[in-house]
Amino acid sequence: MIADLTMDQNAPEVRGVNVDPQTRCAHFHKPVDIIAVKMKCCGVYYACKDCHVALADHEIEVWPQTEWGKKAILCGACGSELTIGSYLACGYHCPVCKAEFNPLCQHHYRYYFALYARI
Repeated sequence: MIADLTMDQNAPEVRGVNVDPQTRCAHFHKPVDIIAVKMKCCGVYYACKDCHVALADHEIEVWPQTEWGKKAILCGACGSELTIGSYLACGYHCPVCKAEFNPLCQHHYRYYFALYARI
């Protein structure tokens, strides 16, 4: 089930290529592609890693596990900011509005979260 919600007007800015109001971008635009990640390296929300590569002038830094208590995930449906830990444990649904997140995002965790990064 996909929530039919619009992100809060007071939600943080999300940068990206062709970002829609629910944080979908040119790279990931399925109905369930509705999270943005605050990048450890710059503290800015991006729709995805590819948007960061296209628009930022620096490399991505991954979040160390010791910082997974920080709010760094934005639900594009309701505008709630989630901690990394709560996002990773949410079962691909926003714990606030119950909107469905894309389970395939787990294949990209290594770009954002240290425990999943390849060594």
